[in-house]
Amino acid sequence: MGWTGALPCGKWDCECAIKSQPGCCCVANEMSNSKIAFSAEMRSRSDCFGPFTSNVPIRYYFISLNQGNGYNDALGTFIAPRAGLYSLSFTAYSNVGVDGERLYHKVQLMKNNEVVASVWEDNREDTEDNREDTEDSGTQSVLVSLRQGDKVYVELLSGRSLCGNTKEFNRFSGYQVYPFTQE
Repeated sequence: MGWTGALPCGKWDCECAIKSQPGCCCVANEMSNSKIAFSAEMRSRSDCFGPFTSNVPIRYYFISLNQGNGYNDALGTFIAPRAGLYSLSFTAYSNVGVDGERLYHKVQLMKNNEVVASVWEDNREDTEDNREDTEDSGTQSVLVSLRQGDKVYVELLSGRSLCGNTKEFNRFSGYQVYPFTQE
């Protein structure tokens, strides 16, 4: 017996999903006009960004990708153009360059002023041997549900510094995995 009635394909291309191997290609027509993705880097600098007396959003000036125009470099903020599930990531890199200098940073991903994820480093945390640790990096990748207009940014915590970013290792990027239907 065959299937009777409408096929349960939703917004998928049923012809593609049934006759081909199922995959993202079968959804391409639905998603082709709704691509949202961004990638931006801090400007290159040999000195330090920070320390500051309060938490400071990091502005990523060099934008290599901004499909959907969600990333605002003037604010250092991604503003979701559409509701959906987003994959977001950031890398915090610091190089103090001299043994014995303090490597001390904490960077956190914020969604509407709430902490989502963070990375940190303190080369004086355990032993004297750590003072030879002059550079370090940390990366966080998270899946986050965003509503249209939600604001996401990365901030440097008060009293901390990011130093020696001579190769633009400090990055903030993301893309929409899939949109949500109207709420």
